[in-house]
Amino acid sequence: MARIDASKLDLEERVVSVARVSKVVMGGRRFSIRALVVVGDHHGHVGFGMGKAGEYTEAIRKGVEDAKKHLLEVPLSGTTIPYMVNAHFSASEVMLKPASPGTGVIAGSTVRAVMELVGIRDILTKSLGSTNPANTVQACLEALRELRSPEEEAARRGKTLPELVGKRRANRLIEEAASAAERASVAQAAHREAARETRGSNNDRRGGGDRGDRRGGGDRGDRRGGGGGGGEQRRRS
Repeated sequence: MARIDASKLDLEERVVSVARVSKVVMGGRRFSIRALVVVGDHHGHVGFGMGKAGEYTEAIRKGVEDAKKHLLEVPLSGTTIPYMVNAHFSASEVMLKPASPGTGVIAGSTVRAVMELVGIRDILTKSLGSTNPANTVQACLEALRELRSPEEEAARRGKTLPELVGKRRANRLIEEAASAAERASVAQAAHREAARETRGSNNDRRGGGDRGDRRGGGDRGDRRGGGGGGGEQRRRS
């Protein structure tokens, strides 16, 4: 699977867990900070990463960079998922079930972070087994990887979309896909415009033409020179 370019997406980051961990070395124990971070654009892209460092801010920064390298594209059906999925990771198990509009995200804090960042607003979830945050997020991502869009499933079976889901639902899915693509394009355009404005403001601050002119201080140099000449004239007199 090709890697998704994170620079083209307007990603939001959310820290799932921050813990103080230690490593036993010859001289004793070495302590560090571990941060679990989830990123997403609310339009079907989500990623998970982990960072370790001696300080909280550096650990979170590393976690964000790691999450951007492991982005996943999730097929959505409106505000929910196409069908129910169940996945395991280590000792954790997560069940995701589609819900009708207006239900909201029924999930714990860890799974809720993933669902909200991927753009799912109506879903029923259940976490079973271990409650370790890292394993729970990984199980949630494994469940999302199992999802297939109706178009992909129809192509896999060698059928058309109306033959697979019916003509009425096929038209509704096409309309939802078009509206989702339009929202994603608007979000990407806003992200590019914000990045362009940020680069422009940084260039203006770096230029500092007026400040450089003030530092030159031609008038100040003349005044200094004039002061020195006056002093010399007084000494001569």
